[in-house]
Amino acid sequence: MLSMIGLIGGLFLLIYLTMRGMNLLIVGPLSALVVALFSGLPLFPQLVGEGEANLVSNYMSGFSGFVTAWYLMFLLGAIFGKVMEDSGAADSVSQYIVKKFGMKYAVLAIVAACAILTYGGVSLFVVAFSVYPMALSLFKEANLPRRFIPAALAFGSVTFTMTSAGSPEIQNWIPISFLNTSPYAGWEVSLIVAVFMAVFGYWWLKRMITKAVQKGEKFVSRDNDPAALNRALPNPMMAAIPLIVVLIISFVFHDSLKQSALIVALLSGVIATYVLNRKYFTNFWGAVSEGTLGALIAIGNTAAVVGFGGVAKAVPAFTQAVEFMTNIPGSPLIGSAIAVSVIAGMTGSASGGQAIALPLIAPHYMDMGVNAEALHRVVSISSGALDSLPHNGYVVTTIRAVCGESHQDAYNAVGALTVIVPAIGVVLAIVLFSLGLGI
Repeated sequence: MLSMIGLIGGLFLLIYLTMRGMNLLIVGPLSALVVALFSGLPLFPQLVGEGEANLVSNYMSGFSGFVTAWYLMFLLGAIFGKVMEDSGAADSVSQYIVKKFGMKYAVLAIVAACAILTYGGVSLFVVAFSVYPMALSLFKEANLPRRFIPAALAFGSVTFTMTSAGSPEIQNWIPISFLNTSPYAGWEVSLIVAVFMAVFGYWWLKRMITKAVQKGEKFVSRDNDPAALNRALPNPMMAAIPLIVVLIISFVFHDSLKQSALIVALLSGVIATYVLNRKYFTNFWGAVSEGTLGALIAIGNTAAVVGFGGVAKAVPAFTQAVEFMTNIPGSPLIGSAIAVSVIAGMTGSASGGQAIALPLIAPHYMDMGVNAEALHRVVSISSGALDSLPHNGYVVTTIRAVCGESHQDAYNAVGALTVIVPAIGVVLAIVLFSLGLGI
């Protein structure tokens, strides 16, 4: 009982302090400490046998493991975004879009750019770095409240593209090894759900922005924004080539290099930006330095939350919660959706929710004769709902490190689009599969 109180209390403390704006490098271990104390988990590795669970080892294992896996992608993604910004390439593309399609399509352009990169294989963690400069310029040109930029970036990245059939993102690939399916599992239902989420989510985002504008909100510049210089900009077609390079290379090398394809793609994007637009740079190496610093802050914030998940998974209450959720009576699709979604919420990770739940529910449901493709798609979509609570690493990185906003200002819109919209999508998917579509 105490372990469960500690797990729930630690999670709520993590969310509450994050929403209050506290530094995640402090909030993460502090919340993990609450979980450990209530569960009687030893605090230091010297107090247990080799390899046994303890607060420090489990927290740092999660923290360092994430840094090891993602540092180069964060680094190159941040640098890519900064060189696109410094060269004027982001401004050039954004001005072209506004000129051709009008201010009312500024938000759509940002969502579309994120969706294309995400579905093209660029990691969710680095898409925001790449698109943010263009988003900032578009919002400034259209005079829209900048607190909605994180919502636009997140909506285009972690909703209708991340968990859709054919997506190269890991959230669509993890179920394959457990269910012996393909990345295109349940594509008919996936297509319908993706279209619904895209249309409904975009309508909701536009509605929120329109209401804010009607109340008098507008774009407010900051001292650390890129300087608005009256300078020559690259040709918009040349400026867009680096984005296309990232998309193509990540797609071409995804099967052979897997996650490492992002390193090649982003490095190629940086090189392409320099080669094609070098005469437009104001300070190339300064942009590289700023990107490096931003990457360190971003990956540190994200790893701090991942470390909390490493401690949470080690306490008895977590195992009890998993067993309860994976044995919910009723439709297996409903049970699997609840289990994966809740675990993803507890760990702040869509992939973490799948990786923990699937080894338990997959054999059980497959023995029951549940359609593997339907289970694959429901698990994938449901993992992208509660994972986007305020403590999620991507959410924290996008709101704070990339966009420089606070949770108080930006999270309501992010939560609406990345939690509620996918949750409705899960319900729609279950209904469609229950009616026999795609089975």
